[in-house]
Amino acid sequence: MTKRIVIALGGNALGKTPKEQLELVKETSKPIVELIKEGYEVMIGHGNGPQVGMINLAMEYSSQGDANTPYMPFPECGAMSQGYIGYQLQQAIGNELKKQNLNKTCVTIVTQVLVNKDDDGFKNPTKPIGSFYSKEESEKISKETGQTFVEDAGRGYRRVIASPKPIEIVEADVIKSVVEKGNIVITVGGGGIPVIKTDEGLKGVAAVIDKDASSAKLALDLEADILLILTAVENVAINFNKPNQKNLSSLNLEEIDRYINEGQFAKGSMLPKIEACKKFVKEGKEGSVAIITSLQKAKEAILGEAGTIISK
Repeated sequence: MTKRIVIALGGNALGKTPKEQLELVKETSKPIVELIKEGYEVMIGHGNGPQVGMINLAMEYSSQGDANTPYMPFPECGAMSQGYIGYQLQQAIGNELKKQNLNKTCVTIVTQVLVNKDDDGFKNPTKPIGSFYSKEESEKISKETGQTFVEDAGRGYRRVIASPKPIEIVEADVIKSVVEKGNIVITVGGGGIPVIKTDEGLKGVAAVIDKDASSAKLALDLEADILLILTAVENVAINFNKPNQKNLSSLNLEEIDRYINEGQFAKGSMLPKIEACKKFVKEGKEGSVAIITSLQKAKEAILGEAGTIISK
């Protein structure tokens, strides 16, 4: 039976500029196509932190300097990042598929992800985006727009937005249909475009959903066998960057809870990945596993020869 994989690509697999990214995704596509060649059904999620920040900053700057340039809301900036990252990824994967003589198509689906309008994340925005401002400038903008600003590492004040939890992937049925026809899907880009339900229908909100959380949700909804989170390191480690650092080849749910309580995983980096893996393994179908490893070790990790394998 064909196994289904959801791959969550970290920022190291992408670039900070379109030119840099275009070169990086050529290498990113190779291990992905290796898995496709082995017969796996593949769906790909990815981050968009630098990219959406770049787009938002450019749009913000342009609208301030030119009265004819309209202000671009943040959800639309997220959609733009999904489009251009997806385009470059699907092109690189498509080219690699042709090199490997694989008759498959890779497509990007601009994806909305439903969040709760009452999510605690909206009460406490924590994700910095956009330009730096002086205290006076930030207070003026906040008064005019209602946006929230915080001081950021002594560099000035920046707007912060919410990071709510994913509830539902709006286009899940379409994604499933495309995958079942043998195609590769790039989806939930940047965690998906956050939307809430209103009386008029869905409405985009200024927020950023964690891409690992959305990838785990996708993996659960489409009953994937494996959630593969690709990041900058080959293994999850405890006592990271300390003399007694220990790389882990496996983790179970009990160990995850213990290490989280010990504060072993950094909030801004490894913790969201661990929490996403925990949710997938705990709620997924029997025998499902999650893996955290580097892009270069993707195939070996699937074979159990590298990375950190997380199971019940």
